[in-house]
Amino acid sequence: MNLMRALTDKDKRTLRFAAAGIAIYLVLFCGFKVWKSFDTRRSEYELLAAEARGLGQKLAPYETKVLVASNLMAQFQMNPAKLSRMTVVAEASAAIQKAAASGGVQLGPIRETPGRSSTRELASMQLEGSGPIASVMSLLHRFGSLGYPLILDSVQINADNTKPGMVKLSVTLIILDFEQWKEDEVPNA
Repeated sequence: MNLMRALTDKDKRTLRFAAAGIAIYLVLFCGFKVWKSFDTRRSEYELLAAEARGLGQKLAPYETKVLVASNLMAQFQMNPAKLSRMTVVAEASAAIQKAAASGGVQLGPIRETPGRSSTRELASMQLEGSGPIASVMSLLHRFGSLGYPLILDSVQINADNTKPGMVKLSVTLIILDFEQWKEDEVPNA
């Protein structure tokens, strides 16, 4: 039994128009959804790119500060991140003794005294030694590149009358408390 009647040409044309209309509607509706999705993604990308440009502009003033700091760290061979407040005095003393020995300066006693916290000092060191003039001057020059926050407070050089061409050296050094200097630093921005 055939319950469906045969379609006439008019019915077939109507079905074709309906199918074409539904297809056009679906293409337009899905196309609009896809276009809207791409537009949303594009606007999110533009917001993200604007945020990245803003962050880049905020970081730009610090680029020169980073370069200056890294140049100073390289010049003085000092990395504050590797310094430990507990051991910096002993390490600085060892570095001074090593520099003196490699330069041909004989060091005598080294006296360490605690620094004054009001002046941001970690310790004060007094050392005495003797050696040739060139070696003593070389040692004084090397204090700035030992890798520790040292300041020459006083230097006294006297001729050693017992040995020709030799001088006696008496130096007072201050080791800065680098952590106090970091905490009080105010940005210039």
